Amino acid sequence: MLKAVIFDMDGVIIDSEPMHHKAYNDMFDEVGIDVSRELYNSFTGQSTLNICKRLCDHFSLKESPETLVTIKRRYYKQFFDKNSDLDLIDGVLDLIKNYHENGLTLVLGSSAAMTSINMIFERFELNPYFKAKLSGGDLKQSKPHPEIFEKAAEASGFKREECIVIEDSTNGIQASKSAGIYCVGYDSFHSKNQDYSKADQVITDFKDIYFDKISSVFNGKKVDF
Repeated sequence: MLKAVIFDMDGVIIDSEPMHHKAYNDMFDEVGIDVSRELYNSFTGQSTLNICKRLCDHFSLKESPETLVTIKRRYYKQFFDKNSDLDLIDGVLDLIKNYHENGLTLVLGSSAAMTSINMIFERFELNPYFKAKLSGGDLKQSKPHPEIFEKAAEASGFKREECIVIEDSTNGIQASKSAGIYCVGYDSFHSKNQDYSKADQVITDFKDIYFDKISSVFNGKKVDF
């Protein structure tokens, strides 16, 4: 029986990719590197620190990964503070309320830094709906490693087979499946060049996974891990 839902944040709750994209590119300019579209797309779903470690290795940078993280986060905060048009992804607040009203436990499992998570949750008053928030920046491994979803399921208080994950990225879907958790792939306008083939269910509208619908599918389906 479905007991808990683990949400990704970027691309599922909030479309913060334009801010991340600009912050990363300003950081790339500051340290003097030219990152290809292919390399940048491979970062989706990974923590900022792991991305910066990859950049340091790939470009043999003299700066430390931690320095790159600091630069990127400085630009991101500037854009966040100035962006009054930033809003939740269409329909996600109704989905969150629907799950909460039906007694499901909600947990966030995001690769974003906890500072970014808290900024979003405070701005849109999401804290009352969630039991726990986990940041990939606080963990040893980054998506597609399953650590964040293993810990998110543990934080929910339920078994992994009683949880689902909602993800929009290739790396996030792989992390969910490696953790042995049913995964809903959210294929939205904001998600670019991601592979949803490993997701148990793929949606384009959150109404397709309201409590009654997802419970029916989840409880009646044999899940292959």
